[in-house]
Amino acid sequence: MRFTGRDPATGRTLRVTVEDGRISQIHAVPEPAELWLAPGLVDLQVNGFAGHDVNAMDVDAPAVAELARSVHRVGVTTMVPTIVTAPEEHILAALSAIARARAADPVVAHTIPYAHVEGPFLSEEDGPRGVHDRRYIRGADVEELRRWGGLVGMVTVSPHDDAAIEFIAQATRMGVRCAIGHTHATPEQITRAVDAGAELATHLGNAAHALLPRHPNYLWTQLADDRLHAGFIADGHHLPADTFRVMLRAKGIERTHLVSDSTALGGMPPGRYRTPVGGEVELSDTGRLSHAGTPFLAGASRSLADGVATAISMADLTLSTALRLASANPGRFAGGRGILRPGAPADLIAFAWRPGDTTLDVRTVLVAGVPVVRA
Repeated sequence: MRFTGRDPATGRTLRVTVEDGRISQIHAVPEPAELWLAPGLVDLQVNGFAGHDVNAMDVDAPAVAELARSVHRVGVTTMVPTIVTAPEEHILAALSAIARARAADPVVAHTIPYAHVEGPFLSEEDGPRGVHDRRYIRGADVEELRRWGGLVGMVTVSPHDDAAIEFIAQATRMGVRCAIGHTHATPEQITRAVDAGAELATHLGNAAHALLPRHPNYLWTQLADDRLHAGFIADGHHLPADTFRVMLRAKGIERTHLVSDSTALGGMPPGRYRTPVGGEVELSDTGRLSHAGTPFLAGASRSLADGVATAISMADLTLSTALRLASANPGRFAGGRGILRPGAPADLIAFAWRPGDTTLDVRTVLVAGVPVVRA
């Protein structure tokens, strides 16, 4: 199988040959190409999309498979389903549904390398807690992590006490990546958490107090520590353009990735909804998803393809750099996905885009060499 398109970095036309689910050859060819060609997008934080929600009380394996197929249509070839704060039995049920979906379909198994549990070991304080249900916030517990099983590859935790920092150390030794998020930790506790093994910052700049000390505070410390890779929601709502641009400069391209943080309302029409993530929420015609009757965000509704296009306009990035933030950079935390080179999995997208567009117009998608979206 051959796949042809323009290289976002050079503008040259590339022809990619795919054999047995992997890229075997890449050649520049002289003929022009209408569409851009890039590695598939890698999204480390997907609560749901297009009406499918991994946090729904009745989530089952077919719903997880449909969630995977829905993100394929917007160019995501690797997604990490994200389970939010809930009773333990609900977390276990969601993990079981994900495991069954992976076992039933090799394309779904490739799309979902592991699960991310965002909580329940978070801050109880208003602001940092976001819309996570206060009733189910609890102290960090390694034994609960063990009960979740081996499918969990990432946990977002607030390192605001010694127990949470010790949890990070033990989870890291177990091979589970830890991300700092939804926290009111002091700068010193943030540093201790990174010393213990925390590698990422979950949607940095959000899930924070409305008012913070000018300095020091937990945002500056996470930006300053070069050992932390930071995820950002570049949907035009979670971070103002100036804030995103400055945070991106502080953290650097190498240590930055984009996430969608999408909920089931991603790709849905505007209106008022009730969802497992946020309860009563309102989706505006601009894509802003808010807790009903408040100015507070309740997750996100825009896709990672939207985020790539929005990041370009907010931070004056090139298409190539913005794609890197949504493919190779997060791909480091998904087994090296999101790269275009011989031997890599044939996770590829072809799309149309011009400066000023608000999304990538995805036309064709391959997942491990399997066409899942066709022009």
